[in-house]
Amino acid sequence: MGAKAKKLMQKALKKASSKNSSLSVTKTDAADFLPLEGGPARKLPEQQVREDAATVLYIGRIPHGFYEEEIEGFFGQFGTIKRLRIARNKKTGKSKHYGFIEFESPEVAKIVAETMHNYLLAEHLLQVQLVPPERVHPKLWRAFNYRYKPLDWVQMQRQEHNKERTLDEHRKLVEGIIKRDSRRRKRIEAAGIDYECPEIVGSSQPVPKKIKFDEG
Repeated sequence: MGAKAKKLMQKALKKASSKNSSLSVTKTDAADFLPLEGGPARKLPEQQVREDAATVLYIGRIPHGFYEEEIEGFFGQFGTIKRLRIARNKKTGKSKHYGFIEFESPEVAKIVAETMHNYLLAEHLLQVQLVPPERVHPKLWRAFNYRYKPLDWVQMQRQEHNKERTLDEHRKLVEGIIKRDSRRRKRIEAAGIDYECPEIVGSSQPVPKKIKFDEG
C-alpha cells in the first residue's frame, strides 16, 4: 500500500470515529463527560441540594430598652433559643442596637427571618436575616452568657468628687474651675449680655483632715 493510500485510510478512520462519538452524545442527550478511551458516555448522579442549616440570625435596629431579657421572651415564642448576644459598648455597656440569636432548629430560624424582617417594633423596623454557617465568626459567642449590669454613675461621680486629694491635685482642681469660669465670662460678654458673675469663693488649700486622739 502506497503513502497516498495510507493517508486516505487514516482520513476515513477519523471521519468514522467522529461520527460515532457524535451519535453517542446524542443518544445520551445529557452526558456530563466522555471516557478518555472510547466507550459509551456516562452521566454523573444528581446531587441533592442540602437544606439550609443556618440557625443564627442577625437582628438589627433593636430599639432602646429591648435587651437580652426582652429579646429572649419575645423570640422564645417561636422556638427554643440556644444562645443570644447583643453588641454593647465595652466602656459604657450601652447597646449598639444590633445582636445575634441562635435557635436549635434551622426551620424555626427560617420562619423567624421571614416573619420578623421589617417588623415594626417601638417605631423601629427590625432587620432580621439568616447568617450562613460559614459566615459565623468563631468568636461570636464568646462570653455569650454575660448579662450587662447598669453602672451607678451617680455613685461613681460621688466617689470621684469626695476622694482624698493631695495638695497638687487640689490646686489643679481649683485652677481648672477658675479657667472654665473665665471662659464662661468671655462667652457671656461676647453675647452682649450684661451679667455680673458671682466670684468663686474657695481656697487653694485642701480641707484639713480630722484628727482623732486616742482615749487615754
